[in-house]
Amino acid sequence: MSEQSSLLLWLVLLPLLGAIFNGLVGRRLSSRWIGFVGCASVFGSFLLGLVAGRPVFASGGEETALQTVYSWISAGGLNVEVGFRLDALSLVMVLVVSGVGLVIHLYSIGYMHGDEGYGRYFAYLNLFVFAMLTLVLADSLPVLFVGWEGVGLCSYLLIGFWFEDPQKAAAGKKAFIVNRIGDLGFLLGMYLLYSLSGTLHIESLRQAASSGAIGPAAATAACLLLFVGATGKSAQIPLYVWLPDAMAGPTPVSALIHAATMVTAGVYMIARLNFLFALSPDASALVVLVGAFTAFYAATIGLAQNDIKKVLAYSTISQLGYMFVGVGSGYFACGIFHLMTHAFFKACLFLGAGAVIHALEGEQDIRRMGDLRRRLPRTYATFLLATLAIAGFPPLAGFFSKDEILWKVLSSDSQALWAASWVHPLAYALTLAGAALTSFYMFRLVFLVFHGQFRLPAEKHVHPETPIMTWSLMVLAALSVVGGWGGASLLGVHAFEEFLWPVVGEATEKMAALRPFAHSHSAEWLAAGAGVLAALAGWLLAWRFYLGRPGLPERVARATGGLYRLVLNKYYLDEIYDFLVIRPLSALARFFWKVIDVFCIDQIGVNGSARALGWLGQVGRRLQCGDGQVYAFWLVLGGGIVIIYLVVVAGWF
Repeated sequence: MSEQSSLLLWLVLLPLLGAIFNGLVGRRLSSRWIGFVGCASVFGSFLLGLVAGRPVFASGGEETALQTVYSWISAGGLNVEVGFRLDALSLVMVLVVSGVGLVIHLYSIGYMHGDEGYGRYFAYLNLFVFAMLTLVLADSLPVLFVGWEGVGLCSYLLIGFWFEDPQKAAAGKKAFIVNRIGDLGFLLGMYLLYSLSGTLHIESLRQAASSGAIGPAAATAACLLLFVGATGKSAQIPLYVWLPDAMAGPTPVSALIHAATMVTAGVYMIARLNFLFALSPDASALVVLVGAFTAFYAATIGLAQNDIKKVLAYSTISQLGYMFVGVGSGYFACGIFHLMTHAFFKACLFLGAGAVIHALEGEQDIRRMGDLRRRLPRTYATFLLATLAIAGFPPLAGFFSKDEILWKVLSSDSQALWAASWVHPLAYALTLAGAALTSFYMFRLVFLVFHGQFRLPAEKHVHPETPIMTWSLMVLAALSVVGGWGGASLLGVHAFEEFLWPVVGEATEKMAALRPFAHSHSAEWLAAGAGVLAALAGWLLAWRFYLGRPGLPERVARATGGLYRLVLNKYYLDEIYDFLVIRPLSALARFFWKVIDVFCIDQIGVNGSARALGWLGQVGRRLQCGDGQVYAFWLVLGGGIVIIYLVVVAGWF
């Protein structure tokens, strides 16, 4: 085992040690020490990731560092070891998780200052990073699943961090329960893969797929089950409903969940198991369709939301849809590239929203904001840069990563990928329309929050910007600008895709006829132009609605009537789920509670046994009456019965 390999365990354990330390002794420490331990543990993981990843960087993604820690499960033919793998794909994820996570930790020092649960908060945050690092470095599906469940548990703890508020506690439970639905699909997929190949080690599964031990039909079934898990964790239709409610947690938590950790787990899982999805055109086509529909659908909901964090939440759901379109199309490097750039600008947007909320004493309704660009100039500048990035304006990070996905969906001619001819044009149309809507609702947010008239209620005032929060925003804004230049294929730069090619290249060549860094620039310039026009159209329309003619949105809302209310109320999907799923299951649960608990356990088991013992007690009490003649009678009667038994039945005489 090389020196770099031996660092992997400590890379994972440092945030766990920070979580244990702050969780056990945080109440006895000052906030300064709590913040230091929380940030230092994540910073240590980031540094170890750089050190352990040196051979991977030096080899252009060819090298892999492996570390086996111990044998975990050995039962029958199943052998699972706790092991970690650092290759090009997991290295990108490690640096994104620990790097962006570190900035969020630093920001949290200012945002959460004075909170009673300060130590508990940093313990949960460190635990979240530990679980995500376990997930991305896992060398087998069971270890990956431990990290998968770990981020689900931490999301429950952090979303419901202020659990004294019933609404926030309910949001945490909703996230936990919805994710368990998806996790059932993940478990069933693992069981199926083990039954087919006899292994759950990822590299062994790759060999089984290459040798034909896992056929196309079996791969389709396994991929569909695994994708159910991905739709839950990465908030895609139909299991996205938990993520908007996750805004109940502290804003840095929203940034961590939505930008760098939990919601990207499903995208990473598909990219990691690329060899399985390469065997199943049908499952891959479904991934593309679900991603495209989600990208467009969530963008339409974002048009009418008035909570600053809810707008960003639906933006996250939409952007995750683009990532699924990328990995489902076979361009796994493109999906991971957008995952990385999205981590930069979405973290900046959420932390910028947190800075606004912090400055306005908890206000989140954008209709009560306005003209904050003069009062919060640094927050405004960084928020605007991140908005330009997510909208897809060149030369910012989001332009290059989203452009990569859009043009490759447009130009892909692989017959192996598309299960039906209509998948290709429909996915492109939905994602391009989603790009225009993204630009509109994000600039709507900028104009309502930072421009126009100051609409804050008189009893509130704007607090000054906090330096540590501002510096965190500036780092993320800078990454939102330059973070996509390493994959700017439009300019002939393919460093990011070439780096990931040793991990995903074989599956990409199998699924897509186009090698990602060898193509016609004319087609990409055409697709890039369409994307920029969509972004410009969204920006101009938002300017017209919210700055040019401020009364226009209200008139449009009145004119559209039911359609506006439909979008404002998120298509009533929560209410539909409540009517079709929650209420019937609650009624069924109450029925079984009455049958099993009340009748079987209480009436028959507890009360019935008590009545029977009471009756026996009454009989015994009557027999023990203290009358000698009664005792003699029972003695004679019993003796007679014994004699009759011995004579008639046993035949003794």
